[in-house]
Amino acid sequence: MAKDSSHRGIALAAIAGAVLLFAGTYLHPMQADPNNAVAAFEEYAADRHWIAAHLLQFAGAASIVAALVLLGRVLAGGPAATVAALAGAGAVAALACAAALQAVDGVALKAMVAAWATAVPPTKDALFAAAYAVRQVEIGLATFASLLFGVTTALFGIALWIDRRFPKWLGAWAIVSGAGTVATGITIAYSGFSPQTMTIEMPSSALLLLWLVALGVFSSRHRAR
Repeated sequence: MAKDSSHRGIALAAIAGAVLLFAGTYLHPMQADPNNAVAAFEEYAADRHWIAAHLLQFAGAASIVAALVLLGRVLAGGPAATVAALAGAGAVAALACAAALQAVDGVALKAMVAAWATAVPPTKDALFAAAYAVRQVEIGLATFASLLFGVTTALFGIALWIDRRFPKWLGAWAIVSGAGTVATGITIAYSGFSPQTMTIEMPSSALLLLWLVALGVFSSRHRAR
């Protein structure tokens, strides 16, 4: 009965997490080059949905982590229990990093760019420097959030591959999407939110979201059986 409840929780949390994260990303402004600080800050300051978008993104991340923790519970009694335990610890660490990232990006950066956009010289230059510093903190947190989520997803993929109750393609999918997310984190560390980063991030994020939906559908059908 407990396993049945866990599969139901995985299905609901995984699909809800994917939907919430997609919705938050959809609301996020994307016209300006994120590596062009002046253009990006002007766009962010004018955006009315900034905080809502980032709250949705965090809600999505929290729901995804809930699904992964429940998945770890299902895997705990099988041959991949050790790997699943490590993956569960990674999921909790990733959520903590995501919370810090959204606090800096979704709240602090918005306040700084809004103050900068309405300021006049010489205060404007000082506020730009402060907002740029907050941006660098965001880049650092985005680096480690991507690394943690990527490693965690890959570990769950290994666990799913080992556990005979799940199809191997579901594990392989997680390993590939996790590796792409790790690559995104490394690229952010070296080049910020550059075109190279976006080239890697977009397909790896799509793979991760689709994997979550596939995990949710499989868990729902497993519970039905």
